[in-house]
Amino acid sequence: MGEALTEKVRYSEGTVDIGSLTLESGKSIEHVSLRYERAGDHTLPVVLICHALTGTHQSVGTEENPGWWRGFAADHGYIDLTRFQTITFNVLGGCSGSTGPDSYNQEEKYRSDFPFITVKDMVNAQYKALVKLGVEKLHGVIGGSLGGMQTLEWCITYPDFMEKAVLLAATPSLSDYGIAFNRIGIHAIENDPAWNHGFYERASDVKGFEVARMVGLVTYRSPHLFTGRFNREEKEAEEKQPFYQVESYLKYQGEKITKRFDPNSYLTLLYAMNHHDIGRGRGGIQEAAGRIRSKLLCIGFKGDLLYPPEDIQSFAGAVPDAVFHEVDTAFGHDGFLIEFDKWGEIVKHHFETGQ
Repeated sequence: MGEALTEKVRYSEGTVDIGSLTLESGKSIEHVSLRYERAGDHTLPVVLICHALTGTHQSVGTEENPGWWRGFAADHGYIDLTRFQTITFNVLGGCSGSTGPDSYNQEEKYRSDFPFITVKDMVNAQYKALVKLGVEKLHGVIGGSLGGMQTLEWCITYPDFMEKAVLLAATPSLSDYGIAFNRIGIHAIENDPAWNHGFYERASDVKGFEVARMVGLVTYRSPHLFTGRFNREEKEAEEKQPFYQVESYLKYQGEKITKRFDPNSYLTLLYAMNHHDIGRGRGGIQEAAGRIRSKLLCIGFKGDLLYPPEDIQSFAGAVPDAVFHEVDTAFGHDGFLIEFDKWGEIVKHHFETGQ
């Protein structure tokens, strides 16, 4: 584990071994480990940050290598690292150091033989890892999208382990609309000959992975934002057909994901998101919501196609003492990754006062 001092914040990354893990399915994964980042003084209360689909454990990062939420969690930030420490795990099934399809199962990599996992399995792995790290209680849990799904599972599976929670851009179950878009991505990957049933040579060979990413990006931001940014501007190209800047953007993002993410991990996490339903096996969503004992703040983002704010507000109404806030943004679902000035103070107030 390496440690460095940045901006008066103690920062470290490491891997914690949690042994075998029994999944919801009844299957077990042997020798499970989770990669994690820890930022802030280790004596301070812990806020667990849960990342989204293609996120990593590096939420804060360093000046040289900033994390994906560095503008949000920082010294005197909205998650104030002079008052709290943060821990972020790369999820079970991920590809940034935690056990997943790209990990070795004895002599060979799992690849598509990696078992089906659920969001609850991810949370159970994180709980075991926190215990290994000596964390007896969390001050709070926060996450958006897939991270928000994890946040809800934390609230219900371990209701007394945290005091506060913040749900960002996620609903208690994934809608049929969300599942439909995920199916397009899954279909594109699994029907690409280069995918080879999960035994591809290089991620960049799997063009269906690029398609899956493009489809996802279209749902992450609002139509208004796409129009405002690209405005039907054409891009010079050798093709005889017109080629637009928005097409170039999607093509670039599709190619980019293959350089940093594993297609089998992408599939693993998409299937877990499709399966997300806090009411499964708990008597329904209403019954599950009643089990939440942490102080819950729910935030929805205007124009979020996948997790409509009205659905989040309806869920908040079923949770004892939960608070809902809608953010007016043109960024839609991606609002939880940007425009912190519009909603960060609400999170800061929630974690620092609980009101």
